[in-house]
Amino acid sequence: MLALEGEPRADFAPGTADLVKATGEREVVKIKSMATQEIGLNEALAAQDIQAYETDLAELIVQLGDDLPSHIFVPAIHRNRSEIRDIFRDAMGRWGRPAPEDLTDRPADLAEVARLHLREKFLRAKVAVSGANFVVAETGTLVVVESEGNGRMCLTLPETLISVVGIEKVVPTWQDLEVFLQLLPRSSTAERMNPYTSMWTGTSPGDGPRAFHLVLLDNGRTDTLADTVGRQALRCIRCSACLNVCPVYERAGGHAYGSPYPGPIGAILTPQLRGVHSEVDASLPYASSLCGACYEACPVAIDIPEVLVHLREQVAEHGGGHRLESAAVKAATWLLDHPAAYSAAVRTAARTRRLHPRSLPLPGAAKAWSETRDLPRMLEAPFRDWWKKQHGEPARGRPDSVQPPRGEENRAR
Repeated sequence: MLALEGEPRADFAPGTADLVKATGEREVVKIKSMATQEIGLNEALAAQDIQAYETDLAELIVQLGDDLPSHIFVPAIHRNRSEIRDIFRDAMGRWGRPAPEDLTDRPADLAEVARLHLREKFLRAKVAVSGANFVVAETGTLVVVESEGNGRMCLTLPETLISVVGIEKVVPTWQDLEVFLQLLPRSSTAERMNPYTSMWTGTSPGDGPRAFHLVLLDNGRTDTLADTVGRQALRCIRCSACLNVCPVYERAGGHAYGSPYPGPIGAILTPQLRGVHSEVDASLPYASSLCGACYEACPVAIDIPEVLVHLREQVAEHGGGHRLESAAVKAATWLLDHPAAYSAAVRTAARTRRLHPRSLPLPGAAKAWSETRDLPRMLEAPFRDWWKKQHGEPARGRPDSVQPPRGEENRAR
């Protein structure tokens, strides 16, 4: 069965939920899938009394901790092993096999507890939900790459498999797939090969699921494709290379992006899928220093800084962005368009220079930033006045704010 979910809303998942309800089951096991997070599938299933169990170890930690993913490849990277131990001891019993009370925070012990907890889910579940890293149009083959083996269990044991895949995941031929299967692990984890690569084409009698449903997800992707600048974001293979080099993501963390897609790629993909109308989405194109590190690291050459600037233009056209910044730019535009007013403002600033603060009187967390940075000092006279005094004629083609030539500065003072 092939279905197309195309309404561009982040909470649109009834088609997939209906497929689960049709089986009569009340629980499903899931492979890590950003597409299902994007459409809020777990929440949609829960609203219809269907429980979805994440089987990826990091996603399991996030789910048991009632948390949100913070990284594309390592969703629970913001949790340390002591926190994970506490989450397992407190929450596992409510979701299935409980963790022992004397559980330690040794990685091997945590992994064993998760393995035993999930094994019961794998052996009992009749329905599985997956995404796909790639879909080969040549044969209709879906591909999932993973490193834990949970995906293989979900793809082979249940009777019904439902795969939710973004339409940008389709590659034309097996030759194209070969390139990406080399590119993805090397860019993501620096591995030559992925530990588990599973491929399936429909169903096979006596082997694997007896029913297979493919849900192709649009959710704003065709609109993104229509944007000649922003469409390059659809080339993303979710390797997380851009997150690993981003100075903003390093400091802010994934939760700050308000989306399953954090980091630089999230800052350009989410506003295109959801629009720039909400406060969070309008702020995402500004969550960057435009240093270009993400562009250098991207294996598929997405010019993220270019798209960020492009989206900032869209935000400005919609009247969004930072209000103070917008007001300052408008004021500066008017002042620079009126030379007489500009000259008067510069002269006034020069004459009142002794009253100017040495740092910005910023409140809250910004205060620490301003305390270590001095504002530049105004000269005693604007450049035009200095030039006229030195040469006896007005300066032409030079703004008042230009510094006097080196060596002459002290005389101007």
